[in-house]
Amino acid sequence: MRNQIHKALLLAMGIAIFLSAGCQEQELASEKKGRLVAAENIQLKKKLEQRDKEIKSIKKQYEKEIKQQKELLAKYQKQKQTLEKQLQENVEEKVDDVLSAVVDKNAKVRKENEGLKSQIEQLKAKVKQLEKELKERKEVKPRPLDEP
Repeated sequence: MRNQIHKALLLAMGIAIFLSAGCQEQELASEKKGRLVAAENIQLKKKLEQRDKEIKSIKKQYEKEIKQQKELLAKYQKQKQTLEKQLQENVEEKVDDVLSAVVDKNAKVRKENEGLKSQIEQLKAKVKQLEKELKERKEVKPRPLDEP
C-alpha cells in the first residue's frame, strides 16, 4: 500500500509538474500576446500622433486659406464701396451737368422769348402808328396843286 501511496503521490506530483509547466507555457504565451499587444499599441499611438500632426497641418493650412479668403473679401468689398461711391458721384455729376445745361438753355429761351415779346409789342405799336397815319391821310382831302 505504501507503494500505491508512493505511486499516487508520484502521479500527483507529476500532474502538478505537468500542470505547472502548462501554466508556464500559458504564462509565456500570454506574455507574448501582451508584448504583441503592447507593440501594436505603440504602433497605433505612433499612427495616431502622425494623424494628429497631419490634422494640425491641414487645420493650419485651412486657417491660412480662410484668412486669405477673408482678406480678399474685405479687399473686394472695399473696392466695391469705392466703385459704388465713384458711380454715385459720376451720376450726380452728370445729372448736375445735364440739369445745368437745361437750366442755361431754359434761361436763354426765356430771354429770347422776352425779346420777341418786346419786338411784338414794338411792331404792334408801329402798326397802330401806321394805321393812324393812314387813317389821317385818308381823312385829309387832297388839295389841288394850284391852291395855296
